[in-house]
Amino acid sequence: MVDYGSVHRLCLLLVCCFSSISMTTSATPKKAMTVPFSNNYIPTWSSDHIKYFNGGNEIQLNLDNFTGTGFHSKESYLFGYFHMHIKLVAGDSAGTVTAFYLSSNGNEHDEVDFEFLGNRTGEPYILQTNVFTGGVGNREQRIYLWFDPTANYHTYSVLWNSYLITFFVDDIPIRIFKNTENLGVKFASEQPMKLYSSLWNADDWATRGGLEKTDWSKAPFVASYKGFYIDACDATLDDEYCETEGKKWWNQKEYRDLDAAQYRRLMWVHRKFTIYNYCTDKARFPKKPIECKVNKDA
Repeated sequence: MVDYGSVHRLCLLLVCCFSSISMTTSATPKKAMTVPFSNNYIPTWSSDHIKYFNGGNEIQLNLDNFTGTGFHSKESYLFGYFHMHIKLVAGDSAGTVTAFYLSSNGNEHDEVDFEFLGNRTGEPYILQTNVFTGGVGNREQRIYLWFDPTANYHTYSVLWNSYLITFFVDDIPIRIFKNTENLGVKFASEQPMKLYSSLWNADDWATRGGLEKTDWSKAPFVASYKGFYIDACDATLDDEYCETEGKKWWNQKEYRDLDAAQYRRLMWVHRKFTIYNYCTDKARFPKKPIECKVNKDA
C-alpha cells in the first residue's frame, strides 16, 4: 500500500528542487484560463448523469448500475495543448474507469489516452496511458500516482505538436512519444482529433485484470471536472493551416523536446512509479518496438 503522506512530502521536496533550476528553455505548457464547460464541450451520452456547478465551471460525471456518461469537444483539433482538472472517484472505485483522451475517427484512427483504473479503498490509483497512430495501439504504460487523486483536483494534460506528444500530471512529464516517421512509425500528424472524457464500468479488465468487480452498493460513482479551456488549432476551420503554420507557442523550438529538468522529472516517475512499460515487455514484443529505441522514456 502506498503511503500517500510520505510520497507527497517527497514530491514537494522534488518540486522545490526543480523550481530552483533555471528554466529559460523550459517546455512547460502555458497556464490555461478558466472557462465554462459549455464553451468547448457537449455531452456525448447519458446527459442526465452530468451535474453542473458554479455556473458550469465545474461538472460531475456519475456512474450507476444503469449507465455511465461522457462528453466531448465541440470541435476537432490538430496540435495544441489539452488539459483538464479532475478529481477522481473516491472510496471503493474498483471496476470503474475514468478516461480523458484525444481521438480521431475511423479504423486507422489516432488516439492519445489517459485512463484512470479504479481501485479498492486504500489502494493506489493506476494511471494507464496509450498512444494509437494509424489505428495501431498496444503502447500501454502504467504508473502509480504519487498522491491521492480523489482528495483534490489535479491537472492532466497533453502537449501535441508535429515533433512529439507529451503527457503531463501537474506539469510533471510522465511520458513522451516522439515522431519517428523517418523510421517507418506512423505519428499523429494528419488526423484532427476531438477531446473526450467518460466515466464507465469496465470491471471485465480494469482492476487486477477483471478479478475485482464493481461494487454497485457504492454507487453512484462520481468524478469531478473543471478547467475546460482548450488551447489548440481548430481544424474545422482549416486543417492545412494547422499543419503548416508555425506561430503558435506549442510549435516553437522550446516545445519540440523536454529540457534537462523535465527529463529528470520524467526519469523520476519511471524509476519510482512505473509498473508497466510496453517497451520492456519482451513477452509481448520479443523484438523491441522501433519507437522505443529512440524515445528517452523507453
